[in-house]
Parts: sequence; C-alpha cells; structure tokens
Amino acid sequence: MNLQSPKTGSDRDGSVASAIQAGYMSGFGNGFETEALPGALPLGRNSPQRCAYGLYAEQLSGSPFTAPRTTNERSWLYRIRPTVSHWGEFAKADIGLWRTAPAPEIDLPIAPLRWDPLPIPAEPVSFLEGVRTLTTAGDATTHAGMGAHVYLITRSMVDEYFYDADGELLFVPQQGSLRLWTEFGIIDIEPGEIAVIPRGVKIRVELKDGPARGYLCENYGGAFTLPERGPIGANCLANQRDFLTPVAAYEDREVPSRLHVKWGGILWSATINQSPLDVVAWHGNYAPYKYDLRRYSPVGPVLYDHADPSIFTVLTSPSETPGTANIDFVIFPDRWLVAENTFRPPWYHMNVMSEFMGLVYGQYDAKTGGGFVPGGASLHNMMLPHGPDLDAFETASHIELKPHRLEHTLAFMFESRFPQRVTAYAASSDALQKDYGGYGHKMTKHFDPSRP
Repeated sequence: MNLQSPKTGSDRDGSVASAIQAGYMSGFGNGFETEALPGALPLGRNSPQRCAYGLYAEQLSGSPFTAPRTTNERSWLYRIRPTVSHWGEFAKADIGLWRTAPAPEIDLPIAPLRWDPLPIPAEPVSFLEGVRTLTTAGDATTHAGMGAHVYLITRSMVDEYFYDADGELLFVPQQGSLRLWTEFGIIDIEPGEIAVIPRGVKIRVELKDGPARGYLCENYGGAFTLPERGPIGANCLANQRDFLTPVAAYEDREVPSRLHVKWGGILWSATINQSPLDVVAWHGNYAPYKYDLRRYSPVGPVLYDHADPSIFTVLTSPSETPGTANIDFVIFPDRWLVAENTFRPPWYHMNVMSEFMGLVYGQYDAKTGGGFVPGGASLHNMMLPHGPDLDAFETASHIELKPHRLEHTLAFMFESRFPQRVTAYAASSDALQKDYGGYGHKMTKHFDPSRP
C-alpha cells in the first residue's frame, strides 16, 4: 500500500501518521483545496487537457448543477483512476438489518418507545454488517426523510469500500473510536464527536481501540447545514471554525477488493482490482467533515421559563417549507440552569415533529428514574404525548432553585417532520422496553381546588 498525504512544512510527501499530524482544514461549507503531492492541484482551471502525475479529473456533485450558489455543492477530485474504473459487475448483496424508507414492515400500537443499549456482538462484525435500523421516515426515492440506525462494530473493513447513494451519513459514536478513510482524507472520531459523510463519498470504516457502538442518521433529504441563529446573532451554538475537513490523502493499492453501494434501499456489491480511495488532490465545498460536540456553545433562559429545544440545534437538513426541517440534529450538552420560578426540565408536550433520541454519556435531565442509559434510544413520534418521568417531575418541582450545572451529559435527537416507522427488528428486539409506554401512568394527582 502506498498512502500519501500532506505534511506540515514544505515536504508534503508522507505517510498515515503525517496525514493525522497535518490533520484538518477549518470551517463549515468553505471552498477548500488540498493536495498530497506538490502541483497535483491544477491552478486556475478544473479540467486541464492533461493533469499532473497522470491523474484523472472528476467532479462529484452534491446538488443539481443549477442550484443557487448558496446551496450549490461540488468538488473536483484528481485521482489515479476515475470512478468508472472502480467498477465491476454488481450483484445484490445481503443488506442485513439496514432498512430504507418507506419500510412498512410492522404496525405497533401508538405509544412512546424506548430501547436498552443493543449488545455488541461477540463475533466479527464490520460496519456494513453491524448497522441495525430502528426507525425510518419519509421516502428515500423522493429525497425526503431519514433512517435512524445503531451501528455495532467488532472488526475493521479490510479491502472493502462503501458509499451510500441514498443519503448522507451522520455518525454519532457512543462507545469506541472510529477511523473513517474517505476519498477526501482521513477522519478520526470518538464519543463526543460526530462526522458527516456526504452522499456518494466512498469510505472504509476501521476500529481504533476495540469494539464500537454508536448512532447513525441517514439523511435522505437536503444536506445538513448550520441553522440560522436569528436573534441570537453572529455567535454561539455551533461555530463554523470548529468544523474540520480532512486534508488530501490517497491509497495507491493494487489488490482485489469489494465495493459496496447502497442504492434504492438495496446493497449492491462488486469485485474491483484496487483501492478507490485514490484521490491525490481535490478542491471544492462538497466534502466530509467532523465536529467536536463539546465545543458547542449553548444558550438558554437567564431569568425564567424553558426555551424551545431548537436552541440546541447543531445541524439542520432543510425542507421546501421554511422553518420546517427534514431533520434537525439537536444535542443536550453540559450547561448551566439558572431560570427562576421555573420547571427546568423539558415541559410536557405534543408536537408535529417526531423525535428519535439517544444518549452518548451521562444522564438526561428529563429521565432520571432509570431506563434511559448511554447507548439506549427512544422514540416519541409526532402528536404523541411525552415529557419528564415521575422522578424528574418530583425533583424539579421541589428542588431549591439555585444555579445548577449539568455536567458529564450528552443526549441528542434526530428530529424530523415525518412520522418515524419502527422496523420489525426494533419491534421484536429484546432491547425494547415493553413497559415504557406507560411511564406517564405513574404521575400522581396533585389537584386540590381548595387551595391555589
């Protein structure tokens, strides 16, 4: 294997270690440019008659050609072989427990749902083999909706590569670190960080420090972007400078391999004769990136009342309806609670959005009675009631309201305008908590008309 990547300094011919050392380029949605060999990136043009080093020029478009400049996404890749050379005779492969919307496999009675952490298998399981779909929403063929998955990985992908044509992938590690080898460079993520792999970008997923479990959001709709801050102004929430895109790194590796493509909800596989991660240089704004959720700058009420959870939105996938998200990725991180005369946990509510929630670490402040633990998940679908459990309500109703810091906690939501359908696997899993739907029955009556 010959892997090359930029080094710090004038000598840009290096190894895997130098790729990690050189790291990343900062910014969200920027027009980046990077090369692993000096002069590999054409200057002043995209597609010269002959590219340096005998490379091929190839454009990867993430939006229609005529999309407005603010939403137009594309990158030019300068690679050893074009993607049409990384192609074979594709045949349908076993997609395991990965499902794609629409997937009307089962109808459960309407109710809140919650799952214990899915156990990590003892046998060798790669990323593709370890995806378990819990819910789907919308319709991938119309570029609307999402899939909410859990991944369980016990072995690295070896001589295997994958890209998702159905949607972009948002990785949320919960246990164990991953190395994502992409056409654009190398991304390392650990619990507390996320990575986004755009639709059509080839990857290989490797373990860094033992078995891994995490959450995966497959976004069929508009690409994730930063939410508008509105009256918050120019600062706080997720800041652009904290998003990191990898520098160029490539493999020049001639060995029989497998390329897997998820297209139309089907997994297709073919044998190829070399690594497709052979991009020596690239420029553009359509690229994978990572973000450290611990750098999120939360805002909140400083006098009274509880603000909408929208103030915790990290990324949003817009829809054609202004103000209505295809998906919002929302987090509940460490923060101070200071509101006076206020019930501080999330209030009881019903809304038109469906909420898939997971817990990376710590405890979620609305569910203190146990049962919602790191690695677990819950679903509160559109127009179904939900809110704090009994322990959280009683504690928050009687606690002395002094400034309190929530520490060592990180929960999140994949929130969508579409109702989320539960898969047959999720409905029959031993991890499904059969009695969770009745947690509200424990709430006691406090009404007394004789005293206000």
